[in-house]
Amino acid sequence: MMAILLLIAALQAEKPCLTVLTRNAPTTVFYDAQNKPAGFEFDLVEAFAKDNGYKVELRLKDSVQAVMNGMLAKEGDIAAAGLTKTALRNRDLYTGPVYLEVTEEVVCRSGVHPKTVKDLVGLDIEVIAKSSYVETLKRLQATFPKLKWHEHKGYTTEHIFERMQRKKIDCTIADSHIVDLNRRYFPHLNVLFPVSGKEGLVWYFPKTPKGRALMRQTHRWFASFKKSGRFKQIKERYFGHIVKFDYVDTARYHARIKKRLPKYLASFHRGGKKYGIDWRVLAAQAYQESHWNPRAKSPTGVRGMMMLTRSTAKAMDVKNRLNYRESIDGGARYLKQLLARIPKDVKNERDRYKFALAAYNIGMGHLYDAIRLGKRLRVDPYKWHNMKTLLPKLAEREYYKKLRYGYARGSEPVKYVTRIENYLDILIHYYPKP
Repeated sequence: MMAILLLIAALQAEKPCLTVLTRNAPTTVFYDAQNKPAGFEFDLVEAFAKDNGYKVELRLKDSVQAVMNGMLAKEGDIAAAGLTKTALRNRDLYTGPVYLEVTEEVVCRSGVHPKTVKDLVGLDIEVIAKSSYVETLKRLQATFPKLKWHEHKGYTTEHIFERMQRKKIDCTIADSHIVDLNRRYFPHLNVLFPVSGKEGLVWYFPKTPKGRALMRQTHRWFASFKKSGRFKQIKERYFGHIVKFDYVDTARYHARIKKRLPKYLASFHRGGKKYGIDWRVLAAQAYQESHWNPRAKSPTGVRGMMMLTRSTAKAMDVKNRLNYRESIDGGARYLKQLLARIPKDVKNERDRYKFALAAYNIGMGHLYDAIRLGKRLRVDPYKWHNMKTLLPKLAEREYYKKLRYGYARGSEPVKYVTRIENYLDILIHYYPKP
């Protein structure tokens, strides 16, 4: 046994190392509640490394400029930092394949509403230095010579959003996927109009023999990786829960996190600890169910903070559904039971929660029907990004007439889980630690 372990250790030690320059941001790399690296760029890099026999060393830089300077100084093997493909960068570095298309959008603080590029003249505009946004502004300046802006070397786009929220500056330019993710945290920002067409995000490599080899290897790998469906799964993990932005709902949610949630925090913490569930998941689910209203009632008769049916409340020993402490405990206990019934083939932990939340909404029988349907259609039913297409089929006669539990409004649990994920992400912004 010891010999086998020593052999495994030796093989792992022999793996060539990839030094990856990136940024700490919601769309690139961040550290989760367990203090482990996560993020869209991180998962892509990890998949590439695993498939090609590399180990990864992350080097976090403070800004795009620091990432680019590091690559020009040959400090890293790959720059994976949400970098837009530009002519200037293509000249200095080797370019990987486009893996995500975005547009650059004008974003301004509350009360500032330019309608065209011309209206940006005279406003206090700030963008991150050495970014594609600078190149865009220079292009626009050729038509509007009085257009001015400040370039900040140390900020990320998220820092600039914070400065706008505090009315330190008027406007910025940001990639659409960054805007979509962050406007939930900064609901008062105005997303106004695009200043570019579709642009591609790519990885960059130094102009060295190793860099050229990695660039070619990456092009080959991405082609097969996308076909396998694994890219879609990673994209779903980080962007699939972003719903169409609703300013009123988002602003109200932020206000209730500050004013209404504190009264119930102790009960969510207690339920989470008792049943081994992240309390923030329970709180986000409760908001979707009742907007943290302990006396909520639906036309179908479900009631209380966690909107329990009479039968579920009885099974969970909840005597009074309008008592928020009992309701939260009963909802947490029920979710724990559902988690235990999710098939072990659902490997991803976050997906397991999504499956359990879907079952909370539609019932475990219908969830099992969707799993059976996936097998029949030869679609992997143990991944949430596939379940999002399978569940709505429960409302189609050609499918539900052959299923054990019959018809169900399968689009509802998909919307339900998506909204909870959205509320959860915003809540994590306020409470980073569970």
